Amino acid sequence: MSHTHIDTLLVANRGEIACRVMRTAKALGLQTVAVHSAIDTHARHVREADMAVNLGGAKPADSYLLIDKIIAAAKASGAQAIHPGYGFLSENAGFARACDAAGLVFLGPPASAIDAMGSKSAAKALMEEAGVPLVPGYHGEAQDVETFRVAAERIGYPVLLKAAAGGGGKGMKVVETEDQLAETFESARREAQSAFGDARMLVEKYVLQPRHVEIQIFADSHGNCLYLNERDCSIQRRHQKVVEEAPAPGLSPELRRAMGEAAVKAAQTIGYVGAGTVEFLLDARGQFFFMEMNTRLQVEHPVTEAITGLDLVAWQIRVARGEALPITQDQVPLNGHAIEVRLYAEDTDNDFLPASGDLKLYREPAAGEGRRVDSGVAEGDTVSPFYDPMLAKLVAWGEDREQARQRLLAMLEETAVGGFASNLPFLRRVLAHPAFANAELDTGFIARHQEKLLPAVTELPGEFWQLAAEAWLQSEAPRRSHEDYHSPWATSSGWRSGLSAETDVHLRSGEQRHTVYLRGPAQSRLQGEQLWSEQDGLRRAHRAIRQGDALYLEWQGRLHEVRRVDPIAEAEASHAQHGGLTAPMNGSIVRVLVEAGQTVEAGTALVVLEAMKMEHSIRAPHAGTVKALYCAEGDMVGEGAALVELEEA
Repeated sequence: MSHTHIDTLLVANRGEIACRVMRTAKALGLQTVAVHSAIDTHARHVREADMAVNLGGAKPADSYLLIDKIIAAAKASGAQAIHPGYGFLSENAGFARACDAAGLVFLGPPASAIDAMGSKSAAKALMEEAGVPLVPGYHGEAQDVETFRVAAERIGYPVLLKAAAGGGGKGMKVVETEDQLAETFESARREAQSAFGDARMLVEKYVLQPRHVEIQIFADSHGNCLYLNERDCSIQRRHQKVVEEAPAPGLSPELRRAMGEAAVKAAQTIGYVGAGTVEFLLDARGQFFFMEMNTRLQVEHPVTEAITGLDLVAWQIRVARGEALPITQDQVPLNGHAIEVRLYAEDTDNDFLPASGDLKLYREPAAGEGRRVDSGVAEGDTVSPFYDPMLAKLVAWGEDREQARQRLLAMLEETAVGGFASNLPFLRRVLAHPAFANAELDTGFIARHQEKLLPAVTELPGEFWQLAAEAWLQSEAPRRSHEDYHSPWATSSGWRSGLSAETDVHLRSGEQRHTVYLRGPAQSRLQGEQLWSEQDGLRRAHRAIRQGDALYLEWQGRLHEVRRVDPIAEAEASHAQHGGLTAPMNGSIVRVLVEAGQTVEAGTALVVLEAMKMEHSIRAPHAGTVKALYCAEGDMVGEGAALVELEEA
């Protein structure tokens, strides 16, 4: 078979996956081409490419989803092949066909295989024929709410509504009882339409205490297909994975083989080529059910690479060139254990709402033996509300699961994110939780351990504010006279003789504020980015990083952003602000459900905001009358923008 020539690769994606694909492409001696939206002009994936093409626009529909523009970019740059990454166009059969028609190699399966698995409903029917076990559900053509009501009744509540064309938890909702079905169905359809341009739904039994175990498969164009072990991705929020590991703890070799062979059968049924993942639900009795097949490289492929020592992107390129797989099934390694966490810009204290803004502080752990960091950002970058909020993936490998877990915890300790909320403290709590250490995994893990994993926000104690005030003044001093290295201010070694013995420091961190009255000598000493405090003869180091007009101080596993405030100016500003309901983040208004003058009950949905491809309802905190609306459908709004004014009843 003649080999296809590939020396230039265009990556039709952004963020960490684009950077990851380019890394392997460069190692293989290929030229790399980035595409980007107008607001991603200076993004990291663009900086790391050899060439870049601006697609314009901001929203995915106006940039990364424009097939014609991406093909034109490949032609202009001389690329012979396109890697779609994950998300965006990676599972779009039309895109695979367009590449084919343009004489470009699509680094994914044939369009017919994407078609076969692209509709979750059609895929289920196909798998049923092939004898792959399924969860009971309805995957039919009829899309009226009555059909779904009858199906849900037959399956038995709770049921799971899913976008037929979906993935990543978008357009996916659990319905506990019949009275919730209609409203949830409509919301899920809107989300599906917005994320995938396709509102079709399916419904299936919501399996209780399931584990999410998926098999990585790989096929070439010579009829060979392997399974490269499995991953456990049970730890999820909003049906989106947060922690992934390989192999799945407690899976017997027999069960691994049964699931692996079922996955290979699924792939061969649809004439698969390249990297793919067959996702299964594994119930408490060890029965597994086909869920869906992802016809692309997955976010969590690094844990598979860590335990097999293989580079899956290199394999994708080799297979695209027409080469055969280099090993056979019995040569697939399974060495040690790997765990990956997804570092997201999101507010875990606020229902995991995506966060956006300027990445004012960003520190990654050092890579090294058993440590891998796949990131798509650098300090100073802007995280926009238009795309998925993932910043990076941290991956640790160990001889066994416990070594991998400890290593990953150490990596999280070294990581710092400032400028907006991130899930970093939450990830630390998950990995440190005894149930996680004992591998007690299922998809209800986060909900079950919510109190420990998502503790209520508490008042910061006086001890924190005291340290913050001392660190603030010590970090301030060298900044004032960094020109004069001989000045006593230029040392960062502790209290300054020049500071007045009495200083009042007004500080705020988030919503909390505190005034510290400093009297006498300091109880702590700032050395570089460590603040050393001493209590009862025990010295303790706290991370303390000054960036611009903010100090990031670590307290009980969390980095708090501390700023100095002018209490008089603040009081004047707050008086001028009118009471209303504001946007929790940057996004666009998709529905306005009320009008001025309307009376509403507490909890009524007033406005639906879409951000980061998810819908969020702004609800009335109390009963009252809508006094004014400050937004209309289609508006782009910034975080904190007033949307509705509600007069209390």
